[in-house]
Amino acid sequence: MRPSRVVWSKRLPESPSLPSELPFRLQPRPWARLGERARSSSLGPDGTRRAAPVVIAVAVLALAATAYLAGSGSALPTGAFPLAITLVALGFAAEFHSFNQSKEAAGSAALIPFTAAALVAPSVNTVLLVGVADLAVQLLNRRGALKAVFNPAQHALALAGSIAAYRIVGGAPFIELAGVSFWDCVKTQLLPSTLLVGVILLVNSVCVSAVIARSSERKFWRLWLTHLRLSLPTLLVSIVVAFYLAWLSVNLGIIGTAGMALPIIAVRQLYRTTVELATVTQELLELMVAAIEARDAYTSGHSRRVAKASEIIAKAIGLSPAEVERVSVAALLHDVGKIDERFGPILAKEGRLTPEEWEIMKQHPIRGSELVGLLSSLRDIVAPVRHHHENWDGTGYPDGLKAEQIPLASRIIMFADTLDAITTDRPYRKALGMEEARSEFLRFRAKQFDPSICDKVVSSDVWAELYVCFVAEARRMQRAS
Repeated sequence: MRPSRVVWSKRLPESPSLPSELPFRLQPRPWARLGERARSSSLGPDGTRRAAPVVIAVAVLALAATAYLAGSGSALPTGAFPLAITLVALGFAAEFHSFNQSKEAAGSAALIPFTAAALVAPSVNTVLLVGVADLAVQLLNRRGALKAVFNPAQHALALAGSIAAYRIVGGAPFIELAGVSFWDCVKTQLLPSTLLVGVILLVNSVCVSAVIARSSERKFWRLWLTHLRLSLPTLLVSIVVAFYLAWLSVNLGIIGTAGMALPIIAVRQLYRTTVELATVTQELLELMVAAIEARDAYTSGHSRRVAKASEIIAKAIGLSPAEVERVSVAALLHDVGKIDERFGPILAKEGRLTPEEWEIMKQHPIRGSELVGLLSSLRDIVAPVRHHHENWDGTGYPDGLKAEQIPLASRIIMFADTLDAITTDRPYRKALGMEEARSEFLRFRAKQFDPSICDKVVSSDVWAELYVCFVAEARRMQRAS
């Protein structure tokens, strides 16, 4: 599976510099994230202009790769091209019925028949067939000019590169394997076929991530890793099904090949279900956070900023990508307990809380852990949510845990939560500048904060990354207001 359609959006640039103070305060704006997500589904003129150089570069590379393949190709055995046309037709149908994979990209099952076509007929003719079929999809779906160029170009580039790699490692046209048993075919062609699929995935993910990163002014590596995360779970299925489809095609002929539409549809539905479940889960989490923040104007955007800062800190201390992701989710939901109605009047209050009100607010981590625990997929973040207000010296709440007793994720969230709190304006105090905030962290090292994590957080590189993150968010919210 791979993204096959791009929707570019306008986003604000991140500041590469590190002045001594934030240029402006973080301004509250309830529900701003949901509005931004809705706006991001359309292609704005700024995004189009920024994406144009990437689209041109991909198109030029596609032409060069296709020309190279044409110059180095050899004649295909008789019967290969009609089978390739049938397989590309299946890919055309899958591409035409693509589905939304994210706000910026769409997914389809076209990788399977397109890959099978390349295995049956690894030649420039297959690349040209796929390019024409994909261009027809863009025109029939009335896509914009840049998308109509980009999508066929990146598919052609991926196929040309993969076929070249396939030939280099000794991959043979599957049409030559007619009559060979499936297992004998596996012995000789599985590794070249795996390389072919891998190159297609790599090139497509790089191209799509590059054009989205350029148009939306986001980080390429983060987008690329996201695309890989969505594609890798179905990579093995794609390899097996494409390989089997190519072998069946050369043994069953055109009619048998056309009959493979049903398993391709089944794979498409499996992938679509996986993507939609992941998307719905993420959007429900963000909707829940937006509902919480709508009650408290002064913490609008707070949970997302804390999640982002927690992610930066978790990476800095060497956690694995899977651990970083769970820390980020826990941080996003760390204040979910505030959705309870008993906290509503207190959150709406301006000014300092009374001791009685403060005792009530101390219950929100407990309520949050109870709510999170209702979802089986979030049970691993119950403890991080419950203990994100525990202090290193044992003076925190709700359970007075200390030092290593406090979950690592909670210790990380404590830093991010505090950083956002002290760099945000409140009615009873002005926000601190980033250097003042840094001094506060050092002041409460080994009291409120884990000393080893604190040393990492206040180091120049990590602090600079946190600062840039907060400056970018401040600019985004100021522009949105």
